[in-house]
Amino acid sequence: MARTCEAVSRIAGCDIDNYYERGFMSAELPDRSVTAIPAAPGRTPAVVLVLVLASFVVILNETIMLNAIPRLMADLQITEQAAQWVSTAFMLTVAAAIPVTGWFLQRVSTRHAYATAMGVFLAGTALAAAAPVFEVLLLGRIIQAVGTAVMMPLLMTTLMTVVPEGDRGRVMGNVTMAISVAPALGPTVSGVVLQLGSWRMLFLLVLPIAGTVTWFGLRRLENVGDPQDSTIDWLSVMMATVGFGGLVYGLTQFAEGGVGRSAVFVVVGLAAIVGFVTRQLHLQRNGSPLMDLRTLRHSTYARALILMSVAFMTMLGSMILLPLFLQNLRGMSPLQTGLLVMPGGLAMGLLGPTVGRLFDRFGGRVLVIPGSVGIVTAVAGFAQVSMTMPYWQVLGLHMLLMLSLAAVFTPVFTLGLGALPPHLYSHGSSMLGTLQQVAAAFGTALAMTVMSARADQLMTGGVAAGDAELGGMRLAFLVAAAASLVVVAIALRMPRRQSHDSQDVQDDELDELQPAC
Repeated sequence: MARTCEAVSRIAGCDIDNYYERGFMSAELPDRSVTAIPAAPGRTPAVVLVLVLASFVVILNETIMLNAIPRLMADLQITEQAAQWVSTAFMLTVAAAIPVTGWFLQRVSTRHAYATAMGVFLAGTALAAAAPVFEVLLLGRIIQAVGTAVMMPLLMTTLMTVVPEGDRGRVMGNVTMAISVAPALGPTVSGVVLQLGSWRMLFLLVLPIAGTVTWFGLRRLENVGDPQDSTIDWLSVMMATVGFGGLVYGLTQFAEGGVGRSAVFVVVGLAAIVGFVTRQLHLQRNGSPLMDLRTLRHSTYARALILMSVAFMTMLGSMILLPLFLQNLRGMSPLQTGLLVMPGGLAMGLLGPTVGRLFDRFGGRVLVIPGSVGIVTAVAGFAQVSMTMPYWQVLGLHMLLMLSLAAVFTPVFTLGLGALPPHLYSHGSSMLGTLQQVAAAFGTALAMTVMSARADQLMTGGVAAGDAELGGMRLAFLVAAAASLVVVAIALRMPRRQSHDSQDVQDDELDELQPAC
């Protein structure tokens, strides 16, 4: 590597000491914008524990409303497609806000970012609890999502900075509880609460818990890194919002029969995404990109990005269909639905740390490949749902899905971000978080669209409403199972251990060096 730097120095005419000083050469010299705090082997840094706890609370709200959709439809007199926006809008807002929070985190201290995120989240929760109409509830959910968006990149970037590589699997296993178990437990929590009272209690329960976590965090949290001035390209922010939002909104319109209007939003969304990508490529050469697309030059990270996106799409699509099947068709109460899916969520949480330790010892392939096969098997099993399917079979398929996702998430997160050089950690975690949320929203909208379209087609042919809805659910699960085959294909190409592609890293170093010369 020293010879590489000397060659670059001779070609570019730059000072080699300055090149090292800027931190472009290796993980041993991280970007000066982040202060690395060494962690004792086998121990999770306190700053990570605080952020995991806060992330668990805020991310739990991503799916806490799934069980409440039938109740919202009755109480607020809205359609099923409108009600699902309490979850879709949350995920889309997180996706649109995460790139902005990457810029925000560079300008403020860790404590300031934490206080802002939790303060905004608390305000949104209070507004949602008091919402008199659906529009106000939706606004409260969007405000909640803005606070959530800050926590995700703050947690991931801090973890990659303060945890040594050999211990990341174990720590990432604990983090899995926040990024994947919290959404999995959302329907369980809401099922118990809805059995006792109104959907408003979902927010009234979260409010004091989030307040306590905020107070505890501000007492214990330490700053990581030094704030620095940076600029933001608002045109990129607008393009990302219009692109991802338009694409998913257009898809939901198919369920309501507005094919022409849907096509317009899809085309506008895709055009805005193309413009966003073009803008980022330009800013990489002439400014500060909102998302540095040079992360995609690292093949392991690119594979992890696709795999995680498809897995989240499958998970959220399945999670919104299952409560509808159990409550609308099988007549279960929200409490019974929550209790039925609770073992899967708990198993996922308990398995997270074990998966992390196995990853540290054996690598990723031994976990990711069986996990990906398990995802396909579980979702394909749900495609066989019927009015007589035993509840133990539903429970078993759900547990298989949750355990398989746990086996995939921790290794893929660690392998993907670990493949990047340190100066791309923040961009990599922001892009990963953004596309996860877009994929989750896309999966939710796709599931509802396929189910509704198929049910309408069957009812037009004379099939009874209940049987038509069941047929729509089967097709939606089948589409999700077909999509999850992508997870298996990519899992087979994931490496066993973290590795940096040397040519990709050298290309990044040259790109970073050029403006300095």
